[in-house]
Order: sequence, then C-alpha cells, then structure tokens
Amino acid sequence: VQLQASGGGLVQAGGSLTLSCAASGRTFSVNAMGWFRQAPGKERDIVAAVNKDGRRTYYEDSVKGRFTISRDNAKNTEYLQMNNLRPEDTAVYYCAADREPYGLPTHRHGYDYWGQGTLVTVSS
Repeated sequence: VQLQASGGGLVQAGGSLTLSCAASGRTFSVNAMGWFRQAPGKERDIVAAVNKDGRRTYYEDSVKGRFTISRDNAKNTEYLQMNNLRPEDTAVYYCAADREPYGLPTHRHGYDYWGQGTLVTVSS
C-alpha cells in the first residue's frame, strides 16, 4: 500500500486547511487510517484516526472541536479538515494506515503504512 499526502501549506492563525491522503496498491488491506504530526525536535504523535467504516473516530485533545477526520472508501482517500489553526499546529503531517481489522490504533506503532508527510505552517 502506498499513501500520498497533500494539502499542506502556509496559513495564518485562525485559518483553515484540508489535508488529503490517497491510498493505492493493495487498498483492500487498509482498515483504520490516521493522521500524525511531528514538530521539530518532537516525537510523531497522533492527531486523529478513523476506523474502516468511518463510524468511529479518535481525536487528540488539543484538536477536538477544530479538526475533523473523514474518509471516502470509494476513493481510497482520507481527509483532515483543520479549522481555527494555531501556531502550535505547525508540523509535518503524516497519514497512516493499519491493516489490522476492527481496530482504531492511537499510537504510531499501531500503523503499518505511512505517507511521505506534508508541511503545515501556521503563522501568528
């Protein structure tokens, strides 16, 4: 499975961005999908995750109410709608996919496939 993330960029605080992640290859093996971010000098931490059918989601506390994760299985694509962005949201954002059925992992070790990352910069 290959994941291609896109949609990053420079935005002012309070602005919005939407990230996309398109999966290709053996997409039938993809179950949960997630978004992670990594700021300079910090670990790669989860931002949000969504299960296979889109009915279960997880959000890291600091993004609750501002970010929305979704997926379109017909297009093999997941999205992260980010509103009311803050300077502390600045990071490289990575999409990820898990091949284990039924789960919704919330740690990077629970994911098997990774995209290349897209940079989000929020200016104050």
